[in-house]
Amino acid sequence: MRDAEHAADETTHAIVRRVNSTFVTPFDREDIYDLASGLDDVMDEMDEAVDLILLYEIEHLPAELSKQVEVLQRCAELTADAMPRLQAMKDLDEFWIEINRLENTGDRSYRRILASLFSGKYEALEVMKLKDVVEALEEAIDAFETVANIVEQIAVKES
Repeated sequence: MRDAEHAADETTHAIVRRVNSTFVTPFDREDIYDLASGLDDVMDEMDEAVDLILLYEIEHLPAELSKQVEVLQRCAELTADAMPRLQAMKDLDEFWIEINRLENTGDRSYRRILASLFSGKYEALEVMKLKDVVEALEEAIDAFETVANIVEQIAVKES
């Protein structure tokens, strides 16, 4: 994960350098910066979740976390599929609608996981550790929604 996050940082820097050295951009410079930054935030949050698992030496994750990971995976697939479509600005509305739906699913899952963590079946220290991981995963899902919102704003401006 750390390698992927560093690669994402390098890509973000490359995008910024390219935009700064290009006279005419495919769409508004600020939107390109926001989109690159949003994608970088997604990677940062996912890296944080993995890092916390390692730093806290968490050996067993609750099964409920698999729903959050599934939502993240689907968001990543949809986002990767949508990025090339920015070039033509076509068929993007389904992207941001589905990301929003997935984010709502992630929110419901997040609340259920928290309820489970505070149910009394976990030790207090374990609850604190797992809560940090769950919050990082939730932030990553929220960051995908931010990216989808940026894509929607770009599409509306360019239409």
